[in-house]
Amino acid sequence: MGRIVYWVHTSVDGFIEGPDGEFDWPEMGGELSAYSIDLSERADAFAYGRRVWEMMSGYWPQVESISDHPHDLAFAPIWRRTPKIVVSRTLTEADHGARVVGGGDLAAEVAAVRDGIDGYVLLTGGTGAAASLTALGLVDEFHVIVHPVLLGGGKRLLPDLDRRSLRLAGTRTFDGRSVLLSYARA
Repeated sequence: MGRIVYWVHTSVDGFIEGPDGEFDWPEMGGELSAYSIDLSERADAFAYGRRVWEMMSGYWPQVESISDHPHDLAFAPIWRRTPKIVVSRTLTEADHGARVVGGGDLAAEVAAVRDGIDGYVLLTGGTGAAASLTALGLVDEFHVIVHPVLLGGGKRLLPDLDRRSLRLAGTRTFDGRSVLLSYARA
C-alpha cells in the first residue's frame, strides 16, 4: 500500500500565501532544491487541488520559455513524465494526462489511487485538497518547509481541521535558512 505525502512551504507565522496571494517568498537554495528534486523524482504520482493544478499546468509545460532558474529547469522534465492527479469537485477532466478524482466518493477514489502504488503520491501546494484529504485520514506524512519570513496574513496552512496527533519523523535545515519538519500520522 502506498502513502500520501503532503509537501508544502510555509512562513514562520503559518501562511502558505501572503495577504494578496503572493508566493514570491520561498527561496529554493541549492540544498532545498536538491531535496525537492529527489523527493519529486521518487514520487509515483503528483497530486494537486484544482487551484494549484491550474497554476502548475499553466507553468511547467512551458517553463523553459519563462524561467532560467536551475530548479525550474531540473523539475520540468520530472513534472512532465510523472503521473498527475487533480482533486476537484468541479473539474471532470484535466490536460497533460492528469486523472481527476473527487466527483464521487473522494475517500474511496483517493484510497484506490494510494493503494494501487508501492511508493507515494506527492501532494503539493495549497490547502484545499490537503485539508480535505487530511480530514479523511488519507494523508500519511506532512513535509513542511518553514521559511524565515513573517507574512502577517494570507492563506493559513491547513485551516479548519479537527485536532490530530502527529509523530515527528525528522528535521533538516537547508541552505542555512529553511527548516524541514517531517511528521507522520500518530
